[in-house]
Amino acid sequence: MSDVPASVLRELRIGRTRAFGPNGEPSAIDKQAVATPLWLGPDGLVGDEQGDPRHHGGPEKAVHHYAAEHYAAWQTALPQESAACLQPGAFGENVSTLGLTETNVCVGDVFRLGGATVQVSQARQPCWKLNLRFGLPDMAARVQHSGRTGWYYRVLEAGAVAPGDAFTLIERPCPDWPLARMLHFLFVEPLDRAALQAIAALSALSPSWRDLAARRLESNQVESWSGRLSTPTPKT
Repeated sequence: MSDVPASVLRELRIGRTRAFGPNGEPSAIDKQAVATPLWLGPDGLVGDEQGDPRHHGGPEKAVHHYAAEHYAAWQTALPQESAACLQPGAFGENVSTLGLTETNVCVGDVFRLGGATVQVSQARQPCWKLNLRFGLPDMAARVQHSGRTGWYYRVLEAGAVAPGDAFTLIERPCPDWPLARMLHFLFVEPLDRAALQAIAALSALSPSWRDLAARRLESNQVESWSGRLSTPTPKT
């Protein structure tokens, strides 16, 4: 595990649900930093909310992690007016670090974080709320294509966490599946049957992603991404 750098929790963020979408769709993407310890349980951080519990939050998406170093890349890639939105927390993350990215974090990695133990369950599938967040109609698609998506944890052991806590890798059950590789086969080569068979059998991966791989194998088709990536049309 020497290829995984030591890292610390730079920021801890939680958010409240509010009307956000063009038709008042709720979101809690606006996460605010906290300086004091918070309890992290199976459904996430105390005080954190999710506007769409069908697609966000829950035991398999209890914590959203986004790499702080990605912000510099986005500053270069985005138009000036959108880059101005690139403040910490812009991607709705709960936790932020330097040194951990999709290239060196694997599906199933188990980390000790403060008094809690968490396990990487899946990468993030970006949705249209990022389009509104950044004022770009294709921002969710840009995030998807970039591979700088962030990822989620399930909580194996509840406990208190606080800014400054160490992120310590304690187990790596799936060393062949860095998140970058998973994202490649999810979005770039989405019908590679050998990869899909391996993904469907990956016990550390979230059940919804294993099911997605199984459906692609059965149908030999890729599910539509438009409902997730395209901002809803305002209702009249």
